[in-house]
Amino acid sequence: MELMPSAHIDTFPRDHLPPAAQWPELRFDLPGAPDLRYPGRLNCAERLLDATADRLGPRRPAVLDGTGGVWSYGLLKERVDRIAHTLTEDLGVVPGNRVLLRGPTTPWLAACWLAVLKAGAVAVTVLAAQRPHELATVCRIARVRHALCDARSADDLNAADIPDLRIALYGGNAPDDLLRLSANKPASYGAVDTSADDVALIAFTSGTTGHPKGCVHFHRDVLAIADTFSAHILRPRPDDVFAGSPPLGFTYGLGGLLVFPLHAGASTVLTDWSGPERLLADVQQHRVSVLFTAPTAYRAMLGALGPYDVSSLRRCVSAGEHLPADLWHAWRHATGLRLINGIGATEMLHVFISAADDRVRPGTTGLPVPGYEARVVGADGADVPDGRPGLLAVRGPTGCRYLADERQRVYVRDGWNLTGDTYVREPDGYFRFVARADDMIVSAGYNIAGPEVEEALLRHPDVLEAAVVGRPDERRGQIVVAHVVLREGVPPTAQTVAELREFTKKEIVPYKCPREIVFLPALPRTPTGKLQRFRLRSGALQFPRD
Repeated sequence: MELMPSAHIDTFPRDHLPPAAQWPELRFDLPGAPDLRYPGRLNCAERLLDATADRLGPRRPAVLDGTGGVWSYGLLKERVDRIAHTLTEDLGVVPGNRVLLRGPTTPWLAACWLAVLKAGAVAVTVLAAQRPHELATVCRIARVRHALCDARSADDLNAADIPDLRIALYGGNAPDDLLRLSANKPASYGAVDTSADDVALIAFTSGTTGHPKGCVHFHRDVLAIADTFSAHILRPRPDDVFAGSPPLGFTYGLGGLLVFPLHAGASTVLTDWSGPERLLADVQQHRVSVLFTAPTAYRAMLGALGPYDVSSLRRCVSAGEHLPADLWHAWRHATGLRLINGIGATEMLHVFISAADDRVRPGTTGLPVPGYEARVVGADGADVPDGRPGLLAVRGPTGCRYLADERQRVYVRDGWNLTGDTYVREPDGYFRFVARADDMIVSAGYNIAGPEVEEALLRHPDVLEAAVVGRPDERRGQIVVAHVVLREGVPPTAQTVAELREFTKKEIVPYKCPREIVFLPALPRTPTGKLQRFRLRSGALQFPRD
């Protein structure tokens, strides 16, 4: 497709988009779906912040810091605009420059993100937990030369020793701290007149394969996720209070904790994730009504609900990994709420299959979000019959555009995004997750989906977490190996192994049962909570086995 003239002076992001022939087909006006055709000139930060403040009033609460501090939309806009002035006048940032954003989830990190976009630069938000070599890789791929970093998170960024990187710290005591510099700047900033298809952010995959990719998203993409999943599935209200565990460096968190509440004129609690009890305390203290987190966290919160008042909740979203049906029912029984399941991808920016309210069907992900289409295809790209597993293919207003990466050819085929997930489309149109495509285990000619075995193990009362992978075997091709985290006090003995094997044989057909069970103190996860199965498959974790 032909792009609008860019406002970027630094043209690296657009220059390193995939060739047009390798792009997915983008759809903005599907029948029966919202009209997602945006004006040619568009700055999404201005639309999210300035337009919302104008529409609903600047005194409306926008951001809660978790300790009692409240930023109104007017105050947030003022602070964002002062930072934008500092970026352009003191730090030398020009439109198109990539700006690394690093720090725990706070209102100031959100303000920095909005300021970078208003200044016409490109936000590259990374996780506070990422290590020096990971930060160096991100900066090398995206050619980052500017960074805004929480003073508490500076050590690893300094240790990365990134050539020519100019680091501005915020939240510290230094005379040149970003917040001190910005305090004396004008309280109003005219947003750069970016094109709707100028690059707004580069989101790096969370590394479940160990090889990060930079996913490029435009200003219109940021609004599109709010006008699809948020508007039609989540359906937020201006009086909602959002909260959750995913960080802003994870696109699930960026949408759920910043883009969606600002687009709706709601407020959001921006504090760093520190366990289920803290999240439940935030729900109680701030009367949170919309919650974003992952299945692992919902399972952990179930065991800690007792002393907390969660009656303010009305929407609970689960994504980031597969949501087992038994967990959905347990949460409904404990809270009366129907979890909104969803699948998204960094490549797609946010959720594209989901369902809410009466359309929820436990055990399935849901239906294509209005604005998206989905199919299940075989290796040849042709549709497979309903009820049979295949590869999930999706298209809509957002899609995969890797930054200078040959893997673009793998993710996008014939205009469709292939997410790497194995799904079944039911005859009534619902999509059911089977496994990640590389998690299918072929043992003695049988296809075995790891998540199905995991769900069986998780139904045992002594199992806290489970992850199943295939291990090469001369006779069977692969064998099923289960990695299990036991509840506290349960001994990791041969007897426990035998009990778990017998239990799973009663839950699923025997050929699917694990031939080996490995006990771990914790499963390997990314900082965003995604399971790193590649570490289990590679044998990189060395723990005693029974």
